[in-house]
Amino acid sequence: MGFSLENTLLSMRESIRNFRFNNVIDILIIAFIVYQLYELVKQTRAEQLAKGLVILLVVTKLSEWFKLYTLRWLLNWLLGAGLIAIVVIFQPEIRRAFESIGRSKIIGKRFGTNSDNQYDGVIEEIVQACNSLSRQKIGALIVFQRQIGFEDIIETGTKIDGLVSMGLLINIFIPNTPLHDGAVIVDRDIVKAAACFLPITDNNRLSKELGTRHRAALGISERSDCMVIVVSEETGGISCCENGEIARYLDEETLRKKLREVYNPKEEKLGFIAKIKGEFNEAKEKEEQSKESQESESGR
Repeated sequence: MGFSLENTLLSMRESIRNFRFNNVIDILIIAFIVYQLYELVKQTRAEQLAKGLVILLVVTKLSEWFKLYTLRWLLNWLLGAGLIAIVVIFQPEIRRAFESIGRSKIIGKRFGTNSDNQYDGVIEEIVQACNSLSRQKIGALIVFQRQIGFEDIIETGTKIDGLVSMGLLINIFIPNTPLHDGAVIVDRDIVKAAACFLPITDNNRLSKELGTRHRAALGISERSDCMVIVVSEETGGISCCENGEIARYLDEETLRKKLREVYNPKEEKLGFIAKIKGEFNEAKEKEEQSKESQESESGR
């Protein structure tokens, strides 16, 4: 063990001596990838499996250091045989990872080229429909498509391809009608389909107050870049789901603001490099403002 420790120290000393700037870049990239992987599995069933895998890797390394050959052989065999099982178990998270990579933008790009008021009429129709459904305590589930398409989801429901209107949305969700049970898919000003089935979230830490409708909204928001509006059948409360997060009890103005972010985005969807640059500039401005305030106080 002493010989192994001495070799380790020598290796560390050699690594420090040969440390270069590109090694810093390498470490930052790996750290970013690990963080993104953690974000993908956080608060899902895979989180516990990931923790178990990390523990297994640590125990394998310890068995190597302490020369526990039998335990090391067993753990190596488990890790080798478990690769296929890991791919199967983590299939939803792997799919989410590739979807996230596919819609990511490294240098930033505008979400759309719409004029600011192009869809104001559509937004008002949706807001009034949601308010009416909320007052009547009629459950509703509306998915707003962005860049990722929902052809597979649309096929599970009934195609409509009609213009968005308050009357159409309300009539779809009226209880005991053929299309009321399920989700409506909206692409800009078109209602693509109704009575669609959505995947349920794997998050087992959600409040027990949230029913199947809210869990379905969270499930589809985890798997795509969509925004989902939910009207509760029990309370009439309006909720919004994006990126696996839920905002509950939205008022009319907040709902209108959320819809404007979908239809009339003014800010650019920044890539990773642009975000870092923006944060750096913001920190620099705050530092300059702090210096100016300190100088003015000392002048007094």
